[in-house]
Amino acid sequence: MQSGSVTTPFGRRPMTLALIKQQVASTEIRSNKSVDKWKVFRDACEARVRLGLQDRALAVLSALLSFYPETHLRQGDALIVFPSNAQLSIRAHGIAGATLRRHLAALVDAGLIIRKDSANGKRYVRKDRAGAIEDAFGFDLSPLLVRSEELAQMAQQLAADHALLRRTKETLTIRRRDARKLISAAIEEGASGDWGKVQDIYQALVARIPRSPTIHDLAPILEEMDLLCSEIVNQLDLLDNSENVSSNDVQFERHIQNSHTESLNELEPSSGNELEAKIEPEKRPSAEPPKAFPLSLVTRACPEIAMYAPGGVISSWRDLMATAVVVRSMLGVSPNAYQDACEVMGPENAAVAVACILERAGHINSAGGYLRDLTSKARRGEFSLGPMLMALLRANGSAERRVG
Repeated sequence: MQSGSVTTPFGRRPMTLALIKQQVASTEIRSNKSVDKWKVFRDACEARVRLGLQDRALAVLSALLSFYPETHLRQGDALIVFPSNAQLSIRAHGIAGATLRRHLAALVDAGLIIRKDSANGKRYVRKDRAGAIEDAFGFDLSPLLVRSEELAQMAQQLAADHALLRRTKETLTIRRRDARKLISAAIEEGASGDWGKVQDIYQALVARIPRSPTIHDLAPILEEMDLLCSEIVNQLDLLDNSENVSSNDVQFERHIQNSHTESLNELEPSSGNELEAKIEPEKRPSAEPPKAFPLSLVTRACPEIAMYAPGGVISSWRDLMATAVVVRSMLGVSPNAYQDACEVMGPENAAVAVACILERAGHINSAGGYLRDLTSKARRGEFSLGPMLMALLRANGSAERRVG
C-alpha cells in the first residue's frame, strides 16, 4: 500500500506513509541535541534544488522560524509555531494566501515541517494558569532539528558539485580557445591535414554544449575536446610546412645555422659593445602586432620559463613578460634586441619568443642573434609564432608520453 486514506482537517491533504514516518522520526530526536535554527535554514537554502523547493517556499520557512522565540532548536522544547495566515503573509513579504498555502504544503512534502492539527483545524496555543504552554497546534519545526546533519551534508555536497561544475566550465573554455587557435594556426601556416574536417568536429562539439549545462553534460564534452587538441597537435607536420622551426633537433639546428650567420655575428656583443640594428621609422610595421596565443598553450609548450618566475608559477601575461626580461638577460640577449622584438611583435609575443628560445637554448648558438633574426622576419611578415609553439608543444607532449 502506497499511502493511507486519512485526510487532515487542518491541511486537507492526504497523509502519506512518508509523512507518517517523518512524524515518527521527529519524536526520536537525540537527547540534548541542539542546532542554530538559522544555520539549518541556510543549509536548506543551499539544498533547495535537491529538496525541490522554490525561493518563495524558503521565504515562508524563514517566516515560520521567525515566530520561534529561541535562536536554537533544542530537543525537549516545544518546537511548534502557530501564526495565522495573515501574520505569515506579512513576514513572508506579502505573499498571497493561495500561494502561501501552496508553499506550506511544499515544505511539508519536503519533510522540513509537520502540521500539528487541532480538532477544528485552527492554529492556537493552550497555556496553564502559570502561563506555560500545555499544548500548541500549528507547524512543528522538529524535522529541521532531526535532519540538521543531513541538510548540512546535502548543502556541502551541492556546494562541491557547483565548484566542480564551475571548474569544468572554465577548463572547457580554455580548451575551446586552444583548439580554435591551433586549427586557425594550422590553416594559416598551410599544415598538411584535413583541417576542414577537424574544424567541423570542433564545431559539432561546441554545438553540444547546452545553454544551462550540468556536470554530466560537460564532462564527456571536455574529454572529447582534450582528445581533439591532442589529435590536432599530433597531425601537425611542421617539417613540410615551416621554414622557421621543426620538432626535430637536427632540423632546428640547421635552421639556426642558415639564419644569416654573418649578420648574427655582427649583431651579438663580443666585449660588451653591441652594434645596434638601426631601423628607419618608415620601415617599422604599421600594422598592429598579432595577438598572442592562449597563455595555457604557451606554458604547456614552454614549461622551462616557469622555473625563473617568482614562486615558480606563471599565472598571467604580466608574469610571463616580467619573467621574460629575467630570462632575456640570462640568455645574453641585449636590451636593444629585446626592445626591438617588443616593438615589432608586441610585448606578449616577444615574451613568448624568449620562452621558446629558452626551451631550445642548448641548440642555439646565439640567442640574441636568433631573436634579432626572428624580429627581422616578423618585420617582413615572414615569421609566425604558431609553428614554433606547436613544434615545442608536440615535442613536450611526446616527451611526457615517453616518461609516462
